[in-house]
Amino acid sequence: MTERVLEWGRSWGGNIDRVWLAVTAIFAILALMTPNQAFASVHFTFDAILEVGPWLVLSICIAAYASATDADNLIARAFQGNQAMMILTAAIFGGLSPFCSCGVIPLIAALLAMGVPLAPVMAFWLASPVMDPAMFAITTGALGFDFAVAKTLAAVGLGLMGGFAIFFMSQAGWLSSPLREGVGDGGCGGAKVRTTKSPVWKFWIEAERRQKFMIGAKNSGLFLGKWLTLAFVLESLMVAYIPADLVAETVGGGDVQSIMLATLVGVPAYLNGYAAVPLVAGLIQQGMAPGAGLAFMVAGGVSSIPAAIAVWALAKKQVFFLYLGFAFVGSLMAGMLYQATV
Repeated sequence: MTERVLEWGRSWGGNIDRVWLAVTAIFAILALMTPNQAFASVHFTFDAILEVGPWLVLSICIAAYASATDADNLIARAFQGNQAMMILTAAIFGGLSPFCSCGVIPLIAALLAMGVPLAPVMAFWLASPVMDPAMFAITTGALGFDFAVAKTLAAVGLGLMGGFAIFFMSQAGWLSSPLREGVGDGGCGGAKVRTTKSPVWKFWIEAERRQKFMIGAKNSGLFLGKWLTLAFVLESLMVAYIPADLVAETVGGGDVQSIMLATLVGVPAYLNGYAAVPLVAGLIQQGMAPGAGLAFMVAGGVSSIPAAIAVWALAKKQVFFLYLGFAFVGSLMAGMLYQATV
């Protein structure tokens, strides 16, 4: 009897997704200890998912459509050309695109699922959370045009650094299989050359392709949905229990140590990019070094909870730690260079 119970328990536990289990456990603990925060986290998570929802649905449909029509073969092959130009384009587009660290996650997942090489994807991934057109305008108004331009250049530079680093690692034989099992079939050196097929754009004509579309959409939706939910739940707790002003106020001065401290604090600390603008502006007026402020904002934007969890979910551990390393080194360099010019 005991053996049957244990066997049932193992079977039951094995069928439970660990991500959803973690989300449920967090809400259960919050409901018992701080009901108000539990309600606030639910509201925060729901609003965040609604905000990113259009991008999520669009990316799921694109990935499923590409799979059902066999267009993903053509897309993957199109990204097997000159990776240097791809990385440059991805970094520039990432620094200018209207994607935040949350909104870029579905797009990145779709690109990886299509077999796009990791190097240009990493370039876009690093650059996109740092700056967008709306944030450029807000940053210009609060911190000045020069600061906004410096932040934009930092975004592009960070993307170039990470993209080319991944590219050279792949050329040296490292990271031959950077993605987690079941996430795309690409790699740093590009997707494997697949047999060329003529796409069937009207996939709904064939029952088998319609089924392939539904299965692809379901799998992508479940995968992205669970990780986004966990990311936003954790984000709500970070916002609630770690005061952003307290984190930023520990950084001052314009020397290397202060900029490095700002970067170290910014990497693990979540700070909404738009909320950071007036906060850092006020701190700079109180004596915070502009270079430290830039380093803190860039590091916090790149390594925010949603972006970091997306990397963890889609890529292997070594890619995750490389991502954080790029965030630290790139933010530190951006802060030091900007401080030297002001």
